[in-house]
Amino acid sequence: MSTLAPPQAAPRRRVQPLLWRAQSLLASYVPLLLMGLLAAFTWWLIKSTPQLQAPREKTAPKHEPDYRMQGFELERFTSDGRLMARVLGRELRHYPDNDTMEIDAPELRAYGLQGELLIAQSKRGVANGDGSEVQLLGQVELHRYPDGDPRGTPDLVVYSEFLHAFVPQQKMRSHLPTRVVGVGGEMQLRSFEYDNVSGKLNFSGGGRAQFSAQAGRRISPAAAAASSPEAASAPASAVPAKP
Repeated sequence: MSTLAPPQAAPRRRVQPLLWRAQSLLASYVPLLLMGLLAAFTWWLIKSTPQLQAPREKTAPKHEPDYRMQGFELERFTSDGRLMARVLGRELRHYPDNDTMEIDAPELRAYGLQGELLIAQSKRGVANGDGSEVQLLGQVELHRYPDGDPRGTPDLVVYSEFLHAFVPQQKMRSHLPTRVVGVGGEMQLRSFEYDNVSGKLNFSGGGRAQFSAQAGRRISPAAAAASSPEAASAPASAVPAKP
């Protein structure tokens, strides 16, 4: 009688360490992970690259102010530091498309070499970018004070609707009808030019003038000749009388 032997035991499976299994798992999936990252980076690069745009038609810049100033004051000085002119106003608007400035209620003050002061005012004004030229528009009044004190009596007053001032040269001109009070009388002129440095008033195109001899005041021969009908239409110049 044979003896039944117990069944042979199955070989025991070897348990792999946890670190080895993690390394094996990473070795299997790292290439796939790298390919995914590369695809994501390629997509981001395409989205971030600027696209070429079709050429656009050039449009004219708009006439809009790029800055404003209220209650402003601009000053110009000579090369030796002497104050030459001052521009004041209620509001200033600068337009970059043509480099001009629009001024509300402007006041232009020019200072002469002998201490005389010239003050011009109007409803509005237009100036170039550096303020070397100022155009005064609407109800223009110009007063010249020989002693530089605006509280005194002016020796020349000009009324017009337009005045073009050249600040560095201290010259002013107008092509519109102008009323001039001074130089010993009153003149109605069609156009004029005034030089604040020399004190000369040049006018042309005809007009009317009325003068009266007064004690203590000198009337230039040119101004006296302008009062006659024969000289009314001829170019002439007058020098404001000095007290």
